[in-house]
Amino acid sequence: MENKSNPSLSINKDTTSQASQFLRFLLLPDTNLMVSLSQIAAVLKIPFGKIVPVPDMPSWVMGVYNWRGEIVWMIDLGQLLGFTPWYEQSVTASNHKAVVIHPSNQNIKSLTTGELVGLVVSDIQDIEMCHTDNLHSPPASAITPELAPFLRGYWIKDNGEIIVTVDGDSIFAAMPKK
Repeated sequence: MENKSNPSLSINKDTTSQASQFLRFLLLPDTNLMVSLSQIAAVLKIPFGKIVPVPDMPSWVMGVYNWRGEIVWMIDLGQLLGFTPWYEQSVTASNHKAVVIHPSNQNIKSLTTGELVGLVVSDIQDIEMCHTDNLHSPPASAITPELAPFLRGYWIKDNGEIIVTVDGDSIFAAMPKK
């Protein structure tokens, strides 16, 4: 079944699998990623200087941010995944863009504190409908060791665009332990 209002969005005719919604975002210079919409708590613009650094953390942990009384651990997703770190990018905006996620499994309690993580990204793009059956596993030789633990798969859209799917729960598992 084709979505007539958006020709780039196609829905698989296989009725045995369910389409899932994913939020697509960009890491500079040209990496498209997506994470399941079911794990997203918010999308935020955070002014520079509002993320408070925390000492003795991995370099990809930028610090913490107070969002509505909740502590959100802000991470440089590009650096965590082995792409260009945020501090090496030429940033012209006055805000960080962050996708705030929560664990899909309530038994995941590996964060230093809190249950929210903010993924600092270059740009928020769109919501995609994708059948999880359409996610492919890349060959081991095609991915970096930094990306491998967080990779859920990749999706090739009808227009040939490749979108990497990251697993939010794996990001939580990588956070420093208490």
